[in-house]
Amino acid sequence: MAVASTSSPLRHRIMTPLRDFINDSRSTGILLIGCTLVSLFISNSGGSWYTSGWKAESHALASSHLPSSTLEWINNFLMAFFFLLAGLEIKRQLVTGELASFKKAVLPFGAALGGMLMPALIYTAFNLYTPHAHGWGIPTATDIAFSIGIASLLGKRFSVGAKILLMALAIIDDLGAIVVVAFFYGGHVSALWLGIAGILYGLLLTCNYRKLPFGALQILLGAGLWYAMLRSGVEASITGVLFAFAIPVKDLALIEKYIHKPVNFFILPLFALANTAIPIPGNILEALSSTVSMGVLLGLVIGKPVGIFIVSRIMVAAKIAHLPSNTSWQQIFGMGTLAGIGFTMSIFTTMLAFSEEAYRDIARIAILLAVVVSVIVSLIYFRIVSGKFAVPAQLGATQLEPPTQVPQPGINAA
Repeated sequence: MAVASTSSPLRHRIMTPLRDFINDSRSTGILLIGCTLVSLFISNSGGSWYTSGWKAESHALASSHLPSSTLEWINNFLMAFFFLLAGLEIKRQLVTGELASFKKAVLPFGAALGGMLMPALIYTAFNLYTPHAHGWGIPTATDIAFSIGIASLLGKRFSVGAKILLMALAIIDDLGAIVVVAFFYGGHVSALWLGIAGILYGLLLTCNYRKLPFGALQILLGAGLWYAMLRSGVEASITGVLFAFAIPVKDLALIEKYIHKPVNFFILPLFALANTAIPIPGNILEALSSTVSMGVLLGLVIGKPVGIFIVSRIMVAAKIAHLPSNTSWQQIFGMGTLAGIGFTMSIFTTMLAFSEEAYRDIARIAILLAVVVSVIVSLIYFRIVSGKFAVPAQLGATQLEPPTQVPQPGINAA
């Protein structure tokens, strides 16, 4: 009994801070920063084993037409679960949430479009007549967990309406990034395997239409769909989004509840470790002055806030949309600086856009620098706008957290 009474307070002292960290909306962003710093430190401290280890290939897996390295398994398979979680949230918001009506959805849709077009144009302006022009999709993304985690640090200086708008914009941005990846960064497309994928997806939709209980059948069809997408040449990880859209609404919250912590605290940190194993070149200033680096960096840091602000301003002036309550134009512009945190999707797109390792490294360094600049600019900007620091307040839920309330069982729409 004495041992039990001693161990219980000890377990409480260990588990309570860990539980608080996991439930904190800032935790995913903090964890991604930590993993990135660790990965960069090892990669630049004589850790050639570390950088090469992620890319070591298995000929047996390659001959089976499966991902042949740890890096490929993370980016092609594990990231499908990230896209599944993103897809679940997109569908939930479209059916029952902030994007469920035209009036609610029009401003974030317009702002997201501006926040994608302006960075793409800036990147293209730098790289139009170069062999790297196809990298325009890299600066169009916003990292949902990272940006909303930083927004939580701003506390009362960032209104609830602006937080909801940022979340909705980031969700739409994710959808846009997924479309970009699917249509512009796939490999050679096999009509046969794409047809097989279409048949399997049709069966998944049929299961939903017939209101079959979600279970092993859908999981097996999903696994087959992933393999067919992999063989087809279309980016396999977006299978997660397709799978999410074939799940009945009544099951969305439950599935989100089961996968959001593994995605946030295992898959995304692992993705950060594997994809930021970048040896910093000795001529880093020269690398940062390249057209690829300038296009990515300026696209994220300048293109995002400017594009979001201009399109939002036009839509409100034309009375197509209106600002969220208690939200000023200063906050809208500041929200755009947070949207310049591309990280996960920007790095993911980089790995598809460039086959040359040197240009992958240049783009990833620019993405990391854009994260640092965007965070610093956002914190300084909101301090100037608010005039003082506010006590950080947690944001109730982020895009990668499950809903606080399970949707009503009566809602059965697909």
